Amino acid sequence: MPSTYYVAWWNLENLFDEENSPRRTEKVARVIANDIAGWTPALRDRKVAQLASVIAQMNNGAGPDLLGVCELENRFVLGLLASGLAGQPLGRQYSIVHADTQDARGIDVAFLYDPGLLEVPVAEVFFHVVMRRNATREIVQVNFRTHRGRTWAVFGNHWPSRSGGAFESSGYRHIAGETLSYFHQRAREVHGDATPALAMGDFNDEPFDTSLVLHALSTRQRRRVVEADMPRFWNLMWPPAGIPDGTFYFNNEPNQLDQFLANANMARQDSPIRVEAGSVEILRFPGTFDTGAYPKPKPFGGMGKPVDQDGFSDHFPIGVRVTEAE
Repeated sequence: MPSTYYVAWWNLENLFDEENSPRRTEKVARVIANDIAGWTPALRDRKVAQLASVIAQMNNGAGPDLLGVCELENRFVLGLLASGLAGQPLGRQYSIVHADTQDARGIDVAFLYDPGLLEVPVAEVFFHVVMRRNATREIVQVNFRTHRGRTWAVFGNHWPSRSGGAFESSGYRHIAGETLSYFHQRAREVHGDATPALAMGDFNDEPFDTSLVLHALSTRQRRRVVEADMPRFWNLMWPPAGIPDGTFYFNNEPNQLDQFLANANMARQDSPIRVEAGSVEILRFPGTFDTGAYPKPKPFGGMGKPVDQDGFSDHFPIGVRVTEAE
Protein backbone atom coordinates (compact mmCIF):
# COMPACT_ATOMS: atom_id res chain seq x y z
CA MET A 1 0.00 0.00 0.00
CA PRO A 2 1.23 3.57 -0.69
CA SER A 3 2.06 5.83 2.23
CA THR A 4 0.38 9.20 2.69
CA TYR A 5 2.01 12.09 4.51
CA TYR A 6 0.07 15.08 5.75
CA VAL A 7 2.29 18.16 5.41
CA ALA A 8 1.44 21.51 7.00
CA TRP A 9 2.97 24.97 7.25
CA TRP A 10 2.24 27.71 9.81
CA ASN A 11 3.59 31.16 10.64
CA LEU A 12 3.27 31.10 14.44
CA GLU A 13 3.18 34.91 14.90
CA ASN A 14 5.97 35.89 17.23
CA LEU A 15 6.32 32.80 19.41
CA PHE A 16 8.90 34.39 21.70
CA ASP A 17 10.55 33.20 24.87
CA GLU A 18 9.84 35.06 28.12
CA GLU A 19 10.90 38.68 28.62
CA ASN A 20 14.09 38.01 30.58
CA SER A 21 15.03 34.74 28.93
CA PRO A 22 18.64 33.64 29.50
CA ARG A 23 18.45 32.00 26.06
CA ARG A 24 18.34 35.36 24.25
CA THR A 25 21.48 37.05 22.94
CA GLU A 26 22.32 40.52 24.16
CA LYS A 27 21.98 41.91 20.63
CA VAL A 28 18.46 40.56 20.14
CA ALA A 29 17.50 41.64 23.66
CA ARG A 30 18.41 45.22 22.75
CA VAL A 31 16.48 45.13 19.48
CA ILE A 32 13.22 43.81 20.97
CA ALA A 33 13.49 45.32 24.48
CA ASN A 34 10.39 47.52 24.19
CA ASP A 35 8.22 44.93 22.43
CA ILE A 36 9.07 42.01 24.72
CA ALA A 37 8.23 43.93 27.93
CA GLY A 38 5.50 42.16 29.87
CA TRP A 39 5.80 38.88 27.95
CA THR A 40 5.66 36.49 30.90
CA PRO A 41 6.26 32.73 31.02
CA ALA A 42 2.52 32.34 31.61
CA LEU A 43 1.68 34.23 28.38
CA ARG A 44 4.29 32.28 26.46
CA ASP A 45 2.94 28.97 27.70
CA ARG A 46 -0.65 30.01 26.98
CA LYS A 47 0.27 30.83 23.40
CA VAL A 48 2.05 27.48 23.03
CA ALA A 49 -1.07 25.71 24.30
CA GLN A 50 -3.27 27.62 21.85
CA LEU A 51 -1.03 26.74 18.94
CA ALA A 52 -0.85 23.08 19.98
CA SER A 53 -4.66 22.90 20.13
CA VAL A 54 -4.84 23.88 16.44
CA ILE A 55 -2.02 21.63 15.24
CA ALA A 56 -3.68 18.68 17.00
CA GLN A 57 -6.78 19.17 14.80
CA MET A 58 -4.83 18.85 11.55
CA ASN A 59 -5.01 15.70 9.46
CA ASN A 60 -8.47 14.83 10.79
CA GLY A 61 -7.24 14.95 14.37
CA ALA A 62 -4.12 12.84 13.81
CA GLY A 63 -1.75 15.82 13.58
CA PRO A 64 0.65 16.51 10.70
CA ASP A 65 3.39 14.10 9.74
CA LEU A 66 5.62 17.04 8.77
CA LEU A 67 5.08 20.61 9.96
CA GLY A 68 7.07 23.63 8.83
CA VAL A 69 6.91 26.71 11.07
CA CYS A 70 8.35 30.22 11.24
CA GLU A 71 8.37 33.22 13.57
CA LEU A 72 9.59 31.37 16.63
CA GLU A 73 12.48 32.67 18.67
CA ASN A 74 14.50 29.59 19.57
CA ARG A 75 14.64 25.84 19.89
CA PHE A 76 13.41 26.05 23.49
CA VAL A 77 9.97 27.40 22.58
CA LEU A 78 9.73 24.89 19.71
CA GLY A 79 10.48 22.17 22.26
CA LEU A 80 7.62 23.47 24.40
CA LEU A 81 5.33 23.20 21.39
CA ALA A 82 6.50 19.65 20.64
CA SER A 83 5.92 18.70 24.28
CA GLY A 84 2.48 20.28 24.14
CA LEU A 85 1.60 18.14 21.14
CA ALA A 86 2.85 15.01 22.90
CA GLY A 87 0.44 15.88 25.70
CA GLN A 88 -2.53 16.16 23.33
CA PRO A 89 -4.84 13.16 22.85
CA LEU A 90 -3.02 12.31 19.62
CA GLY A 91 0.16 11.82 21.68
CA ARG A 92 2.59 12.22 18.80
CA GLN A 93 6.29 12.49 19.56
CA TYR A 94 7.85 14.92 17.10
CA SER A 95 11.52 15.42 16.34
CA ILE A 96 12.93 18.86 15.56
CA VAL A 97 15.01 20.54 12.86
CA HIS A 98 15.70 24.11 13.92
CA ALA A 99 17.66 26.91 12.24
CA ASP A 100 19.09 29.53 14.59
CA THR A 101 19.01 32.19 11.89
CA GLN A 102 20.63 35.62 11.82
CA ASP A 103 17.35 37.53 11.67
CA ALA A 104 17.56 40.94 13.39
CA ARG A 105 14.63 40.10 15.71
CA GLY A 106 15.89 36.59 16.36
CA ILE A 107 13.00 34.73 14.70
CA ASP A 108 13.68 31.36 13.10
CA VAL A 109 12.42 28.70 10.69
CA ALA A 110 12.03 25.06 11.75
CA PHE A 111 10.39 21.68 11.15
CA LEU A 112 8.61 19.19 13.38
CA TYR A 113 8.48 15.68 11.91
CA ASP A 114 7.44 12.17 12.81
CA PRO A 115 10.68 10.13 13.19
CA GLY A 116 8.74 6.96 12.53
CA LEU A 117 8.03 8.13 8.99
CA LEU A 118 10.92 10.45 8.16
CA GLU A 119 14.59 10.41 9.01
CA VAL A 120 17.12 13.26 8.86
CA PRO A 121 20.49 11.82 7.78
CA VAL A 122 23.65 13.38 9.19
CA ALA A 123 24.90 16.28 7.05
CA GLU A 124 21.61 16.58 5.15
CA VAL A 125 20.40 19.78 6.85
CA PHE A 126 21.40 23.10 5.26
CA PHE A 127 20.82 26.74 6.22
CA HIS A 128 21.04 28.90 3.10
CA VAL A 129 21.79 32.58 3.76
CA VAL A 130 19.65 35.10 1.88
CA MET A 131 22.10 37.90 1.15
CA ARG A 132 20.73 41.37 1.91
CA ARG A 133 21.89 44.44 3.80
CA ASN A 134 19.76 43.64 6.85
CA ALA A 135 19.78 40.25 8.53
CA THR A 136 16.88 38.01 7.58
CA ARG A 137 15.87 34.39 7.94
CA GLU A 138 17.79 31.69 6.12
CA ILE A 139 16.12 29.12 3.88
CA VAL A 140 16.20 25.76 5.66
CA GLN A 141 16.74 22.69 3.49
CA VAL A 142 16.32 19.16 4.84
CA ASN A 143 16.93 16.13 2.64
CA PHE A 144 14.64 13.74 4.45
CA ARG A 145 14.93 9.99 4.06
CA THR A 146 11.45 8.47 3.95
CA HIS A 147 10.64 5.22 5.73
CA ARG A 148 10.72 3.61 2.28
CA GLY A 149 14.30 4.78 1.76
CA ARG A 150 13.78 7.64 -0.71
CA THR A 151 15.38 11.10 -0.55
CA TRP A 152 12.90 13.99 -0.35
CA ALA A 153 14.23 17.57 -0.38
CA VAL A 154 12.11 20.00 1.63
CA PHE A 155 12.71 23.75 1.90
CA GLY A 156 11.33 25.97 4.70
CA ASN A 157 11.00 29.67 3.80
CA HIS A 158 10.22 32.93 5.58
CA TRP A 159 11.07 35.60 3.05
CA PRO A 160 11.78 39.27 3.91
CA SER A 161 8.70 41.22 4.94
CA ARG A 162 6.85 43.97 3.12
CA SER A 163 7.62 46.55 5.79
CA GLY A 164 8.44 49.86 4.13
CA GLY A 165 6.16 48.97 1.23
CA ALA A 166 5.59 45.94 -0.99
CA PHE A 167 7.30 47.56 -3.98
CA GLU A 168 10.16 49.13 -2.04
CA SER A 169 11.03 45.83 -0.33
CA SER A 170 10.42 43.57 -3.34
CA GLY A 171 14.11 43.30 -4.27
CA TYR A 172 14.83 41.43 -1.05
CA ARG A 173 12.24 38.78 -1.92
CA HIS A 174 13.65 38.56 -5.44
CA ILE A 175 16.98 37.59 -3.83
CA ALA A 176 15.21 35.00 -1.66
CA GLY A 177 13.53 33.57 -4.77
CA GLU A 178 16.86 33.25 -6.57
CA THR A 179 18.36 31.57 -3.49
CA LEU A 180 15.56 29.01 -3.36
CA SER A 181 15.77 28.36 -7.09
CA TYR A 182 19.54 27.88 -6.95
CA PHE A 183 19.45 25.34 -4.12
CA HIS A 184 16.52 23.50 -5.71
CA GLN A 185 18.75 23.06 -8.75
CA ARG A 186 21.69 22.01 -6.54
CA ALA A 187 19.56 19.35 -4.82
CA ARG A 188 18.85 17.79 -8.21
CA GLU A 189 22.49 18.00 -9.22
CA VAL A 190 23.67 16.28 -6.04
CA HIS A 191 20.92 13.69 -5.55
CA GLY A 192 19.86 13.22 -9.17
CA ASP A 193 17.38 14.78 -11.59
CA ALA A 194 14.60 12.58 -10.20
CA THR A 195 14.83 14.12 -6.70
CA PRO A 196 11.41 15.23 -5.43
CA ALA A 197 11.38 18.68 -3.82
CA LEU A 198 8.76 20.62 -1.88
CA ALA A 199 9.14 24.25 -0.82
CA MET A 200 6.81 25.68 1.79
CA GLY A 201 6.67 28.93 3.66
CA ASP A 202 5.48 32.45 4.28
CA PHE A 203 6.85 34.04 1.13
CA ASN A 204 5.49 37.53 1.95
CA ASP A 205 4.45 37.69 -1.71
CA GLU A 206 1.51 36.20 -3.57
CA PRO A 207 1.72 33.40 -6.18
CA PHE A 208 1.61 35.90 -9.06
CA ASP A 209 4.39 38.17 -7.76
CA THR A 210 7.74 38.50 -9.54
CA SER A 211 9.75 36.91 -6.73
CA LEU A 212 7.86 33.64 -7.09
CA VAL A 213 7.22 33.60 -10.85
CA LEU A 214 10.50 34.90 -12.29
CA HIS A 215 13.00 34.23 -9.51
CA ALA A 216 11.78 31.08 -7.74
CA LEU A 217 10.57 29.80 -11.15
CA SER A 218 7.11 28.82 -9.94
CA THR A 219 3.97 28.67 -12.07
CA ARG A 220 0.35 27.61 -11.86
CA GLN A 221 0.80 25.34 -14.91
CA ARG A 222 1.59 21.77 -13.93
CA ARG A 223 2.40 20.84 -17.53
CA ARG A 224 4.94 23.64 -17.86
CA VAL A 225 6.74 22.35 -14.76
CA VAL A 226 6.72 18.72 -15.88
CA GLU A 227 7.97 19.51 -19.39
CA ALA A 228 10.48 22.25 -18.47
CA ASP A 229 14.20 21.89 -19.14
CA MET A 230 14.99 23.95 -16.03
CA PRO A 231 14.00 23.07 -12.43
CA ARG A 232 10.65 24.83 -12.00
CA PHE A 233 8.09 24.65 -9.20
CA TRP A 234 4.35 24.06 -9.47
CA ASN A 235 2.72 26.58 -7.13
CA LEU A 236 -0.17 24.70 -5.54
CA MET A 237 -1.77 27.81 -4.06
CA TRP A 238 -3.14 29.30 -7.29
CA PRO A 239 -6.69 27.92 -6.75
CA PRO A 240 -6.86 29.24 -3.14
CA ALA A 241 -5.50 32.59 -4.41
CA GLY A 242 -8.67 32.92 -6.49
CA ILE A 243 -11.11 32.60 -3.59
CA PRO A 244 -12.27 35.60 -1.51
CA ASP A 245 -10.15 34.72 1.53
CA GLY A 246 -6.44 34.21 2.21
CA THR A 247 -3.95 33.11 4.87
CA PHE A 248 -3.09 36.63 6.07
CA TYR A 249 -5.05 39.89 6.16
CA PHE A 250 -3.70 43.43 5.88
CA ASN A 251 -6.27 46.22 6.36
CA ASN A 252 -8.96 43.54 5.90
CA GLU A 253 -7.50 42.67 2.49
CA PRO A 254 -6.74 38.93 2.11
CA ASN A 255 -3.29 37.84 0.96
CA GLN A 256 -2.16 34.35 -0.05
CA LEU A 257 1.33 34.60 1.41
CA ASP A 258 1.64 31.02 2.69
CA GLN A 259 2.26 28.53 -0.09
CA PHE A 260 3.40 25.08 -1.19
CA LEU A 261 5.62 24.68 -4.26
CA ALA A 262 6.24 21.20 -5.72
CA ASN A 263 8.79 20.33 -8.37
CA ALA A 264 8.27 18.15 -11.46
CA ASN A 265 9.27 15.02 -9.58
CA MET A 266 6.27 15.50 -7.29
CA ALA A 267 3.92 16.66 -10.06
CA ARG A 268 3.96 13.64 -12.41
CA GLN A 269 1.20 11.10 -11.97
CA ASP A 270 3.75 8.29 -11.80
CA SER A 271 6.12 10.05 -9.39
CA PRO A 272 7.21 7.79 -6.49
CA ILE A 273 6.61 10.75 -4.13
CA ARG A 274 3.62 12.65 -5.50
CA VAL A 275 1.76 15.71 -4.23
CA GLU A 276 -2.03 15.52 -4.17
CA ALA A 277 -2.79 19.00 -5.53
CA GLY A 278 -6.52 18.73 -4.87
CA SER A 279 -5.88 18.19 -1.17
CA VAL A 280 -4.41 21.69 -0.56
CA GLU A 281 -6.36 23.55 2.10
CA ILE A 282 -6.27 26.70 4.16
CA LEU A 283 -7.01 25.49 7.69
CA ARG A 284 -9.71 27.60 9.31
CA PHE A 285 -10.81 25.67 12.37
CA PRO A 286 -13.79 26.88 14.42
CA GLY A 287 -12.80 29.61 16.85
CA THR A 288 -9.57 30.52 15.04
CA PHE A 289 -11.00 33.37 12.96
CA ASP A 290 -13.20 36.44 13.28
CA THR A 291 -16.87 35.86 12.56
CA GLY A 292 -17.53 39.33 11.14
CA ALA A 293 -17.50 40.49 7.53
CA TYR A 294 -13.79 39.70 7.19
CA PRO A 295 -12.99 36.15 8.40
CA LYS A 296 -9.35 36.91 9.17
CA PRO A 297 -7.18 34.87 11.56
CA LYS A 298 -7.54 35.54 15.26
CA PRO A 299 -4.08 36.63 16.50
CA PHE A 300 -2.70 36.03 19.96
CA GLY A 301 -0.83 39.33 19.81
CA GLY A 302 2.05 40.39 22.02
CA MET A 303 5.32 41.98 20.94
CA GLY A 304 3.88 45.47 21.30
CA LYS A 305 0.35 44.47 20.22
CA PRO A 306 -2.68 43.83 22.46
CA VAL A 307 -2.82 40.26 23.76
CA ASP A 308 -5.86 38.05 23.26
CA GLN A 309 -5.29 34.87 25.24
CA ASP A 310 -8.02 33.17 23.23
CA GLY A 311 -6.18 33.97 19.97
CA PHE A 312 -3.71 31.89 17.98
CA SER A 313 -1.75 33.50 15.13
CA ASP A 314 -2.20 36.24 12.54
CA HIS A 315 -1.77 33.61 9.79
CA PHE A 316 -3.88 30.59 8.96
CA PRO A 317 -1.96 27.32 8.55
CA ILE A 318 -2.07 25.44 5.25
CA GLY A 319 -1.99 21.70 4.58
CA VAL A 320 -1.48 19.23 1.73
CA ARG A 321 -1.22 15.45 1.29
CA VAL A 322 1.76 13.72 -0.29
CA THR A 323 1.66 10.08 -1.44
CA GLU A 324 4.65 7.74 -1.63
CA ALA A 325 4.51 4.56 -3.69
CA GLU A 326 5.64 1.20 -2.30
